[in-house]
Amino acid sequence: MDKKYEPLFTPWKIGNCEIKNRIVMCPMGGTSLFGWMELTHFDKEAANLFLDIAKNNVGLIIPGIAPLRNTIGGRWIYKAKSPWKKLKEFMDEIHKTGAKVFIQLTAGFGRSFAITEPVKLLMKNKLIGFFAKPAINASYLTASPSELPSRWDDSIKCRALTVREIEDMIHAFAETAYLCKKAGVDGVEVHAVHEGYVLDQFTLKYTNHRTDKYGGSFENRYRFPVEVVKAIKARCGKDYPVSLRYSAVSKTKGFGVGAMPDEDYVEVGRDLAESRIAAKYLQDAGYDMLNTDNGTYDAWYWSHPPIYMPKNCNLKEVEEIKKVVDIPVVCAGKMDPLTSAEAIKEGKIDAMGVARQFLTDHAWVTKLIEGKENEIMPCINCHNACFTMAHYKGVANDQAFSDVAHMARCALNPTTMQSKKFKIVQAKRPKHVAIIGGGIGGMEAARVLSLRGHKVDLYEKTDHLGGVYVYASNFDFKEEDRRLINWYKLQLAEAKNVTIHFNTEIKDINKLDCDEVIVATGSKARKLRIKGIEKSIEAIDYLKGHEVGHTVAIIGGGLTGCEIAYDLYLKGHTPIIIEMKNDLIAVRGVCLANSSYLRDFFNLHKVEVHLESGVTEIGDGFIKIKDKEGKITEAKVDSVITSIGYKEAPAFESNGNVHIIGDAYHVGNLRTVIWRAWEVAMKI
Repeated sequence: MDKKYEPLFTPWKIGNCEIKNRIVMCPMGGTSLFGWMELTHFDKEAANLFLDIAKNNVGLIIPGIAPLRNTIGGRWIYKAKSPWKKLKEFMDEIHKTGAKVFIQLTAGFGRSFAITEPVKLLMKNKLIGFFAKPAINASYLTASPSELPSRWDDSIKCRALTVREIEDMIHAFAETAYLCKKAGVDGVEVHAVHEGYVLDQFTLKYTNHRTDKYGGSFENRYRFPVEVVKAIKARCGKDYPVSLRYSAVSKTKGFGVGAMPDEDYVEVGRDLAESRIAAKYLQDAGYDMLNTDNGTYDAWYWSHPPIYMPKNCNLKEVEEIKKVVDIPVVCAGKMDPLTSAEAIKEGKIDAMGVARQFLTDHAWVTKLIEGKENEIMPCINCHNACFTMAHYKGVANDQAFSDVAHMARCALNPTTMQSKKFKIVQAKRPKHVAIIGGGIGGMEAARVLSLRGHKVDLYEKTDHLGGVYVYASNFDFKEEDRRLINWYKLQLAEAKNVTIHFNTEIKDINKLDCDEVIVATGSKARKLRIKGIEKSIEAIDYLKGHEVGHTVAIIGGGLTGCEIAYDLYLKGHTPIIIEMKNDLIAVRGVCLANSSYLRDFFNLHKVEVHLESGVTEIGDGFIKIKDKEGKITEAKVDSVITSIGYKEAPAFESNGNVHIIGDAYHVGNLRTVIWRAWEVAMKI
């Protein structure tokens, strides 16, 4: 191991619980050991994931939230019997690895509960909501400190929790924590004075308008989390460790509006001055650790940083919290190992919190120890499978039910939380497979086929691997995407039975000497039929380095178009976005944390955006924009980029022995490309 990482691998204590190193796997929705959307049970998929990670040298594991009551059915989990025996057996196995586990317990989401359109109906129609209560009590799931607008649809009002409901939750925290202790769990974490969840909503002035003992003064606003830890300590003993998931600064300007990094703004939530007082107050109440970052659901990109956020984005504020408390402080949020090690060595934080990197590569800590950093498959902060909660104007949470029920999967590593569906099984009859196209889909298929024992010839018509993704990762802010391409190149260089043929275009698959063929030839850009279209360039041309002028119109406000506009602004250009839909990035699959960052960035920097509009003509130095009322305006521009999507472009048709994958099969994202590659490669 490189000496620079040594501070990460020193022991530390949370209360009397010693942790072998300072790498903490942070909690993620969907990784609960008690299941997520189902009735309470012991979740074997989550257990398998944690055991794999524990065997790969993590210090502390904090599974995803365990709701005090089932999301479906509403039963208190401390009244269930079946999970607790299995939890004891699981803890016995975990402890053999030397890792420790704190189970995170949640009071709920309040106004942050990501309501889908069906749940929206339950909230809007009181009669339907009443009859649905035995299955889904939407009113309870979204109940907040006060009557508040839902983060996902401000036309929906979330009701206020009653004092009796609060007291029942406090009792449930204590009883559930006691059962965790009996099962051998090393500690619990209270979720959360963090990210704008319901406990956090109680502490914040802009979401707590109560006039009873749980609202008003500082002490009243923080009363709920204080009573929770005191109840747990009374039930489990003062030495039983209790961590608190904590947001140092809310980074919030108002309902649905976050603050950009380094922005000068007025904080409506918890500012750093209050946070210093609150952290010490919560420590004195009995909390043994603060698991810390920044943000709320209104400023979600701080808690779930997308690729646009800087590395170690929360460290500055978390360091300030460490100065005022005596208990350990963990910092999470795109933390890199070197910066974390230096901060730990200097006493600025106590441990490094990492979440989604564990979904992408379960063994990344082991690889770091063994000096194999280049073999770590990087998380690219896409949220395309772990957190697909999409939100845009007119739609609450546009999320497929399969994603609602099964979060914490990984776009890049389909085996995560899907170990029964995606797995490497050695082929009984190894075959010779030809793959046409060396993009991500082709490379992943070649890698999986090789691991299964097949012989692969991969044909790429250019002189490099990566396909269009090479150009898509050209943005300065896509460092992790470039690392991913290099990771694939290394994997294929070390793969057995894979031969790569560069500068080779296959025109007749019948001439290939093989048993099966996989076609991964990608997609092609859709074309606009408007006057002067020849004066524009396509998005891919810009990504390849085509020079543009100062003022640039981007036709298409989807993710690619918005990323181009973002890149242009960062480089000093003036972008103008024209989008036919009523919002930017109005698509399923793009997490609100990612999309809201770009929308907030454009709003802050007054980037010109035309929604529900189209371009009727591109001329020399101008474009004509038509709005939804039919009004046409002329804008002066130096360049025009079209980004209106792609369509499948398979070089050959599928048949019994010819399989199509990637964007040639269905235009999507890395999740659809990689998961499809696995599905095909596992069947050959």
